[in-house]
Amino acid sequence: MKHFLLIAVFAFAHLAGGADAPDVVAPVLQSLVDKQLVAGAVALVADKDKVLVHDVAGFASLKDKTPMRKDAVFWIASMTKPMTAVALMMLVDEGKVSITAPVEKYLPEFKGQMIAGDGKTPAHAPQRPITITDILTHTSGLVSAADKALKREYSLEVNVKNIAAMPLRHEPGMKFDYNNSGIATAGRIIEVVSGMSYYDFMQSRLFGPLGMKDITFWPDEEQAARLAHSARRGEDKKSLEEVHLDKGLTQALIEKLGRGVKVPAPMLADMGMGLLSSYSSRFADPAGGLFSTAGDVGAFCQMLLNGGTHHGRRLLSEESVKVMSAIHTGDVAVNPQEAWGLGWTVKTGDKEGQSVGSYGHRGARRTAMWIDPKNQLAMVILVERFDMPGGEQDEMYGAFAKATIKAYGKAAP
Repeated sequence: MKHFLLIAVFAFAHLAGGADAPDVVAPVLQSLVDKQLVAGAVALVADKDKVLVHDVAGFASLKDKTPMRKDAVFWIASMTKPMTAVALMMLVDEGKVSITAPVEKYLPEFKGQMIAGDGKTPAHAPQRPITITDILTHTSGLVSAADKALKREYSLEVNVKNIAAMPLRHEPGMKFDYNNSGIATAGRIIEVVSGMSYYDFMQSRLFGPLGMKDITFWPDEEQAARLAHSARRGEDKKSLEEVHLDKGLTQALIEKLGRGVKVPAPMLADMGMGLLSSYSSRFADPAGGLFSTAGDVGAFCQMLLNGGTHHGRRLLSEESVKVMSAIHTGDVAVNPQEAWGLGWTVKTGDKEGQSVGSYGHRGARRTAMWIDPKNQLAMVILVERFDMPGGEQDEMYGAFAKATIKAYGKAAP
């Protein structure tokens, strides 16, 4: 009888997911390293109550053969976007912002925007002004952040005024066009409405309360020593090599652009000279400037999985989490597997393993996070791969998510 009960307890623990389930993540990460899809990786999986898995594999630096560590610092790039969106939704909770309101209500410089002419049709007024929903779903039609005609400054206020001065590319809400300009605008709204700088708001209202101790726009020397360096395919198209973007960066140029502010050498090697002005100007980019650890990103995801609370403290209303994770792009095409919520993608297919309705975001160098409400899991995988074709991405994300959900998901068979 006792033997039967032990078997039953083990079976229940496995079916329900949790710490008693076997750790299948570590072998997946090691497989990614062995196949040279990544130089190294850190993964974290949590349910509503606790961290279930926190695993590492491979190297933080291929060049120095530095082993990856759990508190390695990664450039999470566009994973900054949903954090900015959550911060803006805090102001929605306070009744200071409405997601259906025109952006011009908060930023008057957006009044009178026109849609650019195309040679056949002259410039003309849009059918309606862009809204908060438009900028958080990449359907605003704002000028591309990569447009050479858009002057970039290391000031959020100036950048957004420059964005507002440019014509729209299409009718608001009619086309999905992934674009940093909308998220920069969201960051500026946070500043104007809250009366705080974007950075101060993020730190005091989100990062601090969540205990995200390493997340930053400007890693210091100690954090830079833990940096996970980027890798890309070498000339043989098979092996990986470490990326170095500081070639040709002279001491004179470092001093000029840095304006006396020291930027850790590992940061320059991995990110290039653009980081000099970011450090010296203390410019916090709402669309892609953050560096973080898996532990910090996991705390953010776990808060969302818990409906906006973290260790009993409410940061975001449950209603706002539901609104953000709902699909807001309607019939606007995004891609076959995803639609767009407010600040992140929402899964419409389960090709990569996450349940339909899961939501999250990826970064430029293939970091990723997902919240899967059906399986009651928060999943984070951090890598730094400079180049990665779609097939390799599908293999990496799919292997991680499917193995994780099978072992720990509440809906696992």
